[in-house]
Amino acid sequence: MFQPLPLLVRVIHKSRLRYYGKPGLKIEYPYQAYFEVADQSGTMSLVLWNELCLEWYQRLNVGTVLYLQNYSIKQSYQNRSRPHIDNHRMKSFHSVEVCLNPWNPTAVLTVVPAKSVPSQWGLPEVSYNFTTRSELESLLNNSVCDVIGLVTFVSRVERIRSKGNKGPEKYWTYRWVHAVDGTSSIPFILEIYASSQPEIFNGIYPMTYLVCTQMRKCQDQDSLPYLTSSCETQIFTTGYHKGQPYVLDNRVKSFIQWTKTLKDTVMMKKTVVGGHYSFPHAPQIFTQSLADGSAQVPLVAAVDLKREIESLRYREHKRLAIQGQIKAVQYMIWPEEALSDQQMFQSGVGNIMDVPDPPSGQKTIEVTEISQNTVPSGVQSSSSTRKRKQPRKRKMMRCYLPHARIDKNSEAGQDFTEEEPGEQEEQSDPGTEEDIGTIENNPDQTIASGLQVPSEIPQSEGNTGVRAVANCYTSWESSSWQEQKKEVSEYLRPGGVYLESLSQRFRFDDKNILLQQSNLHAARWTPEETAHTLSPVACKGYYRITILGINQQMAIDAAFVPVMSSGDPRSLGLPQDPHDNTLLSCLSSGFICPLTDPLFQNEAALPEPEEILATAEELKDTNFVLIIDLCHLGGEKVELLITKVYRMTDIALV
Repeated sequence: MFQPLPLLVRVIHKSRLRYYGKPGLKIEYPYQAYFEVADQSGTMSLVLWNELCLEWYQRLNVGTVLYLQNYSIKQSYQNRSRPHIDNHRMKSFHSVEVCLNPWNPTAVLTVVPAKSVPSQWGLPEVSYNFTTRSELESLLNNSVCDVIGLVTFVSRVERIRSKGNKGPEKYWTYRWVHAVDGTSSIPFILEIYASSQPEIFNGIYPMTYLVCTQMRKCQDQDSLPYLTSSCETQIFTTGYHKGQPYVLDNRVKSFIQWTKTLKDTVMMKKTVVGGHYSFPHAPQIFTQSLADGSAQVPLVAAVDLKREIESLRYREHKRLAIQGQIKAVQYMIWPEEALSDQQMFQSGVGNIMDVPDPPSGQKTIEVTEISQNTVPSGVQSSSSTRKRKQPRKRKMMRCYLPHARIDKNSEAGQDFTEEEPGEQEEQSDPGTEEDIGTIENNPDQTIASGLQVPSEIPQSEGNTGVRAVANCYTSWESSSWQEQKKEVSEYLRPGGVYLESLSQRFRFDDKNILLQQSNLHAARWTPEETAHTLSPVACKGYYRITILGINQQMAIDAAFVPVMSSGDPRSLGLPQDPHDNTLLSCLSSGFICPLTDPLFQNEAALPEPEEILATAEELKDTNFVLIIDLCHLGGEKVELLITKVYRMTDIALV
């Protein structure tokens, strides 16, 4: 039997570890890993099979020199991705590949220490193709490059279903990262998929040096370019750079010199962790095909949205579009203190449920004066720090109060008790709600038709059970909604905005707890940690939007969290044409104008929520297409966030 001669090669590329197991496959360790190896004659693929992956995958790194014996040569598998090799002088052999098997024959691998590799062997050095952010714009789409940058933002980890749903990997895990290199005011936008480096992937955090190899450029029309990882991508952060060949690259040395000119205090103000992040942003025009109905974002009927929500798995993300009318809007105050999910979202946490009209037992409560003892901490903290100081007013609050038991002797200012999840209401009479306008010294004065401005929660008396729906600050409702609500067969009310929905300012003291929140469930138990007061990035509240489907049989509640600051990572790449801050223009653009800069304190105050909601009448009885991001955050928490609203004039049929 022919025995090939031994090979002396250097590893120049390393791909991810692949699992190819399936039911009925009688292989104990169905793993496979591709490497690109080279000598003075050229490059060729090397494949590590099965048990050898367990023993050797972590030991074979880029730059490693190998002495190979008892290998086999086979025809290469052509339908696979290959790394981009920058050295054009080297010949590539793609028709065959070197196979290392645990048996028949049993391959023999020997690692040659770097100090024992003489130059006479002529093994090529590992080369890189580092690109700066200022050069990225000039690269062609799908070009491959390597990048290095200082991390300023790390998103939460999410999952999407793998395309085609074939093979053992049903989901792809990924996260978004922003990194700067000093050559541009715009950072790299990196979409990094989890591969065979879980410790590094889960350990990316701001103020670390990040190296990503074999990244592919992607750019949609009218959007900033971003880089996405491939099967050949490797990532390295602070703590993993030692011994890597790229440390000798001139581009890397220049980057290190630039970082020495930075001030940590300035950079820390720009660092953010976690939260909802979706890129690229929705295009300005929603395009749908007349031939097959396809669109950039799948357009689903409102009645199908329930099935889409129920099919979500942990941290799975979907982006969908629905058509309907906006029937009601509530501005919900976001507590500034670090409270638990239950404390923050007494109205938002809940299952998807069939909800008719509010029960007849619900009451409307009136606030005639502001008392320190009756103000929830989140409301008080938020209202006391608003930029625009206003005189104290007498206000009326509309707050739905279903039946729940409370002590008869409850004192003024005592907190309301939330009923247990799943507790059934005693009555379900589909009555109508009262329309209460904002009262400012005169109960008959209102800001706009259907606009309510609730205030702090007052005391309750007697036997009446109470449960605060939310810290509702102000609201608007279409005049036709009460009648249309009677015809709604199903009303989906998933949770609103959660702690995981908002980006947090990064602090080294809270690094571990912030990483725990943004990563998936831990693989091993760690002691519970308590964070200091977390600081959401420029978020004092959000808008709860009630959408009535085009068939008027189903209603859905979704949240809209407008971008308010250039420090919000979602602002990057967002078209920022000035607008008039009507509710519709905010929903269409995704931001409130103008964006504030976190580095400057003395800026023009943004419009107040009641000013924005005073313009909501233009939404009345108008059809829209809404882009909604769905994500399952674990347990009963399902996030529905509106990222863009299209007028019918912004829809193109092609």
